[in-house]
Amino acid sequence: MDKQDARKNRLAKETSPYLQQHATNPVDWYAWGPEAFEEARRTGKPVLLSVGYSACHWCHVMAHESFEDPATAQVMNELFVNIKVDREERPDIDKIYQFAHQVLTQRGGGWPLTMFLTHDDQKPFFGGTYFPPAARYGMPAFTNILQRVAEYYREQGQELRAQNDTLMEVFDDLTPAPVNGEVPLDATPLTAARSQLHETFDQKYGGFGNAPKFPHPASIDRLLHHWHSTAVTQEPDLHALYMATLTLTRMAEGGLYDQLGGGFARYSVDQFWMIPHFEKMLYDNGALLASYAEAALATGEPLFKRIATETGEWLLREMRGPHVNEDGGGFYSAYDADSEGHEGKFYVWSREEAQAALTPLEWSVFSRRFGFDQEANFEGAWHCHVYVSIDQIAKELQLEPAVVETELNGARAKLLALRSKRVWPGLDDKVLTSWNALAIRGLAIAARSLNDSRFAEAADRALAFVRANLWNPGSKEGARLLATSKDGVSHLNAYLDDYAYLANALLEMLQLRWRNEDVTWLREIIGVMLEKFEDTQLGGFFFTSNDHEALIHRSKSFSDDAIPAGNGIAARVLIRAGYLLGETRWLEAAERTLRAAWLAINRFPHGHMSLLEALDEYLTPPESVIIRGADAEKWRDELNKLYAPHRLVFAIPADDAGLDAAIADKKAGAGTRAYVCRGSTCSAPVETLDDLARVARARV
Repeated sequence: MDKQDARKNRLAKETSPYLQQHATNPVDWYAWGPEAFEEARRTGKPVLLSVGYSACHWCHVMAHESFEDPATAQVMNELFVNIKVDREERPDIDKIYQFAHQVLTQRGGGWPLTMFLTHDDQKPFFGGTYFPPAARYGMPAFTNILQRVAEYYREQGQELRAQNDTLMEVFDDLTPAPVNGEVPLDATPLTAARSQLHETFDQKYGGFGNAPKFPHPASIDRLLHHWHSTAVTQEPDLHALYMATLTLTRMAEGGLYDQLGGGFARYSVDQFWMIPHFEKMLYDNGALLASYAEAALATGEPLFKRIATETGEWLLREMRGPHVNEDGGGFYSAYDADSEGHEGKFYVWSREEAQAALTPLEWSVFSRRFGFDQEANFEGAWHCHVYVSIDQIAKELQLEPAVVETELNGARAKLLALRSKRVWPGLDDKVLTSWNALAIRGLAIAARSLNDSRFAEAADRALAFVRANLWNPGSKEGARLLATSKDGVSHLNAYLDDYAYLANALLEMLQLRWRNEDVTWLREIIGVMLEKFEDTQLGGFFFTSNDHEALIHRSKSFSDDAIPAGNGIAARVLIRAGYLLGETRWLEAAERTLRAAWLAINRFPHGHMSLLEALDEYLTPPESVIIRGADAEKWRDELNKLYAPHRLVFAIPADDAGLDAAIADKKAGAGTRAYVCRGSTCSAPVETLDDLARVARARV
């Protein structure tokens, strides 16, 4: 072993890039697992659990200040068994201890999460998030916290155990009881959510709530769907459309969006979408790609089409690579906010550097458009944010708008090429099943909405990667998904989100191109989800499978957070696939999920957008259009020109054999024909494209 290897701790052998970032710490880190807990039981030392992720800025700060410091590490090693967890690989652990932190401290959590657990049963007794190395920000020094916690653990064991008992009672009371079959499921929470979004809407800058401001694509989608459902009535809800489109416009114009390279950062630190927290996450961009593509279809707005296109191009250019697999099919997880130790350094500019790279006309256009003629907006530097419209610049410079746009695009391309030569932010190149499923869905929707074959091909390759590397059809436990893959190593039992998101992505892919093997795979995924995750007593789905590692609590969450609730996506998938494939047991499982979540949905409608989408399609079943025949794809493409968020369109060749029984009875005729089904009720065959277009427009 060379000296470099000798300095590494146990995390060097882990697949998580976040854990590997801590492999040279002087802290005697363990990964979560039996080895760590055996050591805790042997020594009687409490456990220090540190949870974070690779793109987390404050995780890096705490690492540099404390975990890389030999004196701090010595205290940690003497007093605790130290465990480091990547919350993206182990969301099951993160969910449990984030909630415990909230209960114990009466404050919201976040990352880095620092929790202290009992040595023998993993129960948390104290916690926090970031702790500084010296007392500041109203917080004590980290080493002082360590010493006080260890002393308390030694001297107050009986009191601590009583506190733990109370905490576990809170865990037991987390899930409300389901409502029985006599309680009608109605549109009340849909209406309430619309009102709550209006109450929190920023009328000037778009978005919901104050800074920090997050994109919330599920809220945008809900508003678009709500507007669409009223569009044919005497009082279309144009304000819902306005809230959605203003938010999409302001985000696209802001610094939240990468004006040079495409793609969105995780959130804006201000009300104006100007300065982001610079990390870029796959899950945000997969969801926002779908939102912008569908908004472009719904409104015809060129800005939305451009943003969707550029975001998709960013995914293809920067979020996958040949070292994932031979054809680069899977998508990476995230880019860090930091480069060269400074947040945002990769993205911001000095005036001198930007001006030197551009022609005088390009600079005149670019500097006016993105505010380089204004005061610096980020720590003495400039981060691109739209200040002036193209029409206004054209008027000021006495140019045609098309000329301004051409010069602007040339300037953006030059600066993007120059930026690519900088030291890049850290890349988390693990491939997560759930986040890849979000990206596959987004690409499939963009491919249909924008008629872009590049996105269809990328979605297909990513799906192939998941199937080849993260689906185990013949494990000893039966067919199962794995959660993560890196450097040819796939592992960790998958979570509810992995199954639900992938099933949802498959439904979108089947609309892009029909494959019988994907229908079979969809059935298998839903089958495992029901067998291993469903709460057969109370309804809904647990986050972990019934043969998952035993933790102190088995989570079942109905609310959305940064990503959609697995229960909401699962319920909607069960409704859509249940009607498509004639599976009433799936429809019944979806209703059980809605009943299990009904009290929570009604209490906080705006926090359950995914379940509201399922409720919408439970109340008004989705429309499935099955097209058979030689011109099936042509007919499908015509229907895809219409924005119809509750319609699924499948083009199936006339000679396709081995079809699922529910599809096989919708036979082709002498020519191409279509079957239009609302829920389980199907029309007579529609024999011409004109007739199909007429039926489709009548139902939009």
